[in-house]
Amino acid sequence: MALPFSSLIEAGITIAIGLVLSIYFGHYMARVYTGRPTLLDPLLDPIERGLYRLLGTNPRRSMPWKEYAAALLVTNAIAIVFVFLILYWQASLPQNYFAVPGMSWDLALHTSASFGTNTDYQHYAPELQASLFASLFGLQFLMFLSSATGLAVIVAFIRGFMRRDGTIGNFWVDMVRSMTRVLLPVSIVGALVLLLLGVPQTFAQSFTAPLLNGGRAIIPTGPVASWDSIELLGTNGGGYFAANLGAPLQSPTAATNLVGILLMMLIPFSTIFMFGHMVRRPRESYPFLATVLIIILVALALFFLFESAQPLVAGLNVTQAQGNPVGAETRFSSGGSAVFQIFSVYGNVGATSMSLGSLTPGAQMTLLWGMFLQCAPGGEGTGFGMLLINSLLAIFLGGLMVGRTPEYLGKKLGRDQMRWATITLLSHPMAILIPLAIAAVSGLSVVAAGPGSQSFTIVLYEFTSESANNGSGMSPITDNTIFFNVVGAVIMLVGRYLPIIAMLAIGGGLARQETLPPSSGTMKTQSVTFTLYLVIFLIVVTGLLFLPVLALGPFSQGVGFP
Repeated sequence: MALPFSSLIEAGITIAIGLVLSIYFGHYMARVYTGRPTLLDPLLDPIERGLYRLLGTNPRRSMPWKEYAAALLVTNAIAIVFVFLILYWQASLPQNYFAVPGMSWDLALHTSASFGTNTDYQHYAPELQASLFASLFGLQFLMFLSSATGLAVIVAFIRGFMRRDGTIGNFWVDMVRSMTRVLLPVSIVGALVLLLLGVPQTFAQSFTAPLLNGGRAIIPTGPVASWDSIELLGTNGGGYFAANLGAPLQSPTAATNLVGILLMMLIPFSTIFMFGHMVRRPRESYPFLATVLIIILVALALFFLFESAQPLVAGLNVTQAQGNPVGAETRFSSGGSAVFQIFSVYGNVGATSMSLGSLTPGAQMTLLWGMFLQCAPGGEGTGFGMLLINSLLAIFLGGLMVGRTPEYLGKKLGRDQMRWATITLLSHPMAILIPLAIAAVSGLSVVAAGPGSQSFTIVLYEFTSESANNGSGMSPITDNTIFFNVVGAVIMLVGRYLPIIAMLAIGGGLARQETLPPSSGTMKTQSVTFTLYLVIFLIVVTGLLFLPVLALGPFSQGVGFP
């Protein structure tokens, strides 16, 4: 059974709108990070100068990569510890209207590490286990900080291709400008749009509603519109409610679903265009954009195919005219739900509007593949950074195979760059497979319901989501335990900061080189051939790393093995 043609039309229009917005916003971002004039300068320049004085930094001073990395790691560590203390002591802090107790040390560790690493994986029910104070001044603060960190990293990485003095920029300036000129303005506009479309924005923690049987129910609420905006724009993904955007108050209509998709697309796709403008070669963006679009459109087609009907309910008196009805959100069309979920997972946002545990095994495998890749388009800043790292590996290997000089944008790719790139490539499967093996030996059925292959898929999805800093989760699973909280925190920290260090190290190494003019041996990257080569490289490398676990999990489910 095929999905209606209208779903494909809707998906195509949504993606087209997102790409058009990204073209213009990418140009704006390039102007922000290269110090060129923008319309916001008269308002923001005085504010930013005051912030630089407060931080004690000279905005004209550029840092080598080790100093940049140290400032980033220390800032993030202090913020994570600060939020850990808020969550642990939230029972004694203000704005705790539901008398929520403090989180246990292991849950507070997992939650603070999760939001600090842009993962936002939640082992708790937000409306029941987090106070308003903890949500606003702890978790939402980390959503802005982690997003700005990702943007700062990719900008510093790109500067490695532009500079010859060994420096990659000023961390404090990149963070401030990411906040004031990118995240805050767009998140405010996004929150206002969502508010106008019916998403609540209030400091009241609940309201009462009459029931059909005459009783009254207490409905949790809060500043949901502003939360939604930075959750989606910043590729965070942690929901204000446990059901995330499947909750009617968090995304009430198809219009809010559309706005959510556009917010998720905006910065990851804009970063691709920003890269071309920053290196002053706009056409260099095209192969990366084409690579991402090929992968994500194929993933969307596969998701449509696998979700066109649910075999488990075939033959029952349940209509599947709009596709698989199990776990789907009826407020949205099949196209709207599919596009939202694919862009959320492939963009490492992690927000959900449907029950991932009820998807068909093929659809679950499609989502897992996106998290294995991490770069199509990936999370805020670091997603494009992972794509650049994979591209450098592809250029290096391709150059060696055909006897061409392994260089990109006039910078030679040598031992140091390949060492860091390889470490980054291998750290992702190691962060997933080692704890997965430990959990499998310990007995998956203890934490995940279902037969062996289903339990394996659920736990595989959790560790993959944490390592990819994605944050989406698959149920049913009992993961609020010391093992899953501590191991999950370690996975998220490794999955976040090891690639960040690698990106800064590669950028710093390239920034020490002179820029060489292109020669007859330089690989041409502005071509259809390179685009197809990069797509094949990503698919083959990812398959070699992860096909065995897919065979043990969702593939076994799909073919009927227990």
